[in-house]
Amino acid sequence: MNTSRSIQQLTLAIAMLTFVAALAAQNPSGQDLPEFVKQGQALMRQGKLDDALALYRQTIQATPDSLPALNLAGSTLDLMGKGAEARKYFAKAIETAANPKDKAAAQRAMAMSYAFEGDCKKTVEYEQQVFNYYVSTNDSYQQGEIADEAARVCIDAGDLDTAYKWYQTGHDTGLQEPNIKPERKDLWEFRWEHAQARIAARRGNDVEAQKHVAAAKAILDKGTNAQQVTFFPYLVGYVAFYRGDLKTALEELQKANQNDPFIQCLIAQSYEKQGDKEKALEFYRKASTAIAHNPNAAYARPFSIKKLAQLS
Repeated sequence: MNTSRSIQQLTLAIAMLTFVAALAAQNPSGQDLPEFVKQGQALMRQGKLDDALALYRQTIQATPDSLPALNLAGSTLDLMGKGAEARKYFAKAIETAANPKDKAAAQRAMAMSYAFEGDCKKTVEYEQQVFNYYVSTNDSYQQGEIADEAARVCIDAGDLDTAYKWYQTGHDTGLQEPNIKPERKDLWEFRWEHAQARIAARRGNDVEAQKHVAAAKAILDKGTNAQQVTFFPYLVGYVAFYRGDLKTALEELQKANQNDPFIQCLIAQSYEKQGDKEKALEFYRKASTAIAHNPNAAYARPFSIKKLAQLS
């Protein structure tokens, strides 16, 4: 029991660090995070979303144009499954943003709000605006990042054609970075092969999927992107899952990042398909506690909460 609680606390802590890191990236001044953000972080680590939301709303009441408070309130509401209400805060943040960078951050948060509802079309609508901002700043790398983020939401939503289009856009624009280094080229090539393998797997084309898995492995074997190594067992497990090879899926997914709610959710689905209800519930519970505002949590948290209700 204590081991299980420790794992859950570690998962929450890492997810919260991801969440606050994203907020810090939206802080153009580079100043320390406000005290209410730190307090909210502590509350969310404890799973007290209602209390965190009350804190953010209190801050907004005192400072209506506080972008961190608006974005955090919206993000928390998304985690609570209240997307329509969340988007009122993101709309306010977009409206009151003092500069294009802040507006793009709020638009990106709005895109993720729709991702929590599996809405590829609306996610792309707002990611396109963020993409356009990075076009205006000539930042090819961030253009690629945003395109891949949109694609990730769409593949999880089952819109494979749109996902393919945006992954290709991410690859092509990322490679346009001036004076791009060989390792950065390899990064974009690896991501593109990774994406094509997953899309082929979702389409039931195992031969095509395996071809791209092999290409991704060849790029990794060059040793230029060691930080991407953890994404390879995720890829092999993903492809195996959609091929129906649940034994291989579980073996590989358990080598991937165990704090990633998407991985937890895929492991849970694998156990469920094997008929192991208790293990499925264990991993759905982990995934259901995700508190990041990103594509991984946007898919895993709502899906896992629904599964827990069905299986419990």
